[in-house]
Amino acid sequence: MTGPGTNTYLLGKEAIAVLDPGPAIAEHIEAILKAGDGRIRWIICTHTHPDHSPAWQAVAEATGAEVLGALPADDRFQDDTFQPTQELQHNDLLETADFRLRAVHTPGHVSNHFCFFLEEEGMLFAGDHIMKDSTVVIVPPGGDMKAYVESLQLLLDYPLQSIAPGHGDLILEPRAEVAHLVEHRMARERKVLAGLQQLGCVDTDALVKVVYDDVDSSRHEWAKLSLAAHLIKLLQEGHVRRDDDQRWELLTPTT
Repeated sequence: MTGPGTNTYLLGKEAIAVLDPGPAIAEHIEAILKAGDGRIRWIICTHTHPDHSPAWQAVAEATGAEVLGALPADDRFQDDTFQPTQELQHNDLLETADFRLRAVHTPGHVSNHFCFFLEEEGMLFAGDHIMKDSTVVIVPPGGDMKAYVESLQLLLDYPLQSIAPGHGDLILEPRAEVAHLVEHRMARERKVLAGLQQLGCVDTDALVKVVYDDVDSSRHEWAKLSLAAHLIKLLQEGHVRRDDDQRWELLTPTT
């Protein structure tokens, strides 16, 4: 699920911030501490999934660094050990002699997700909000498709020059990538609406075969998670209804 692994970024020169310390793997923690060379002052986590935050504790204990992030969401697969010394809010700014790093609250993948905008370079550290050559799985209830799309659109308010994702390589055409991701989700939503119009009142087992007909059937169990997120978004917007048997039905006609 993490592709080539989780990217850990070190920012600064004399005073260093470690962004997404990653999993609590001894060799990885040792590599962070070696690279930091006694200069680590902050630990910053985009969110608290177990591939992004658990190494915070060992790095903090070794360095005395301040820990910045948001408390774990009430959801599955969270790093429940995470205890920030400062709980972040949208637009909080970490300003050092070397850089200005702005917190951007981007719920969607999970409710406590933050991206971080490095103002000097126009670089967005995107965590799991945007991944190179892959789409993010949105898993309700912590994952929220409506919030995810709105958070993507929010990023276009920033002067993006590049995106440093939590997994994969640097993205050098950030605005085009964000626009592509929004359109990808909206295209999938249109397929959800078309599928409901075609099938009528239906459960997700049947609907996923139509909406994700471009995805190998072996991956449909994962696809059903994002399908559920799309359906919940449409439910919030008043376009669909769900009956007592967990079947979904279109309320408004599509064009």
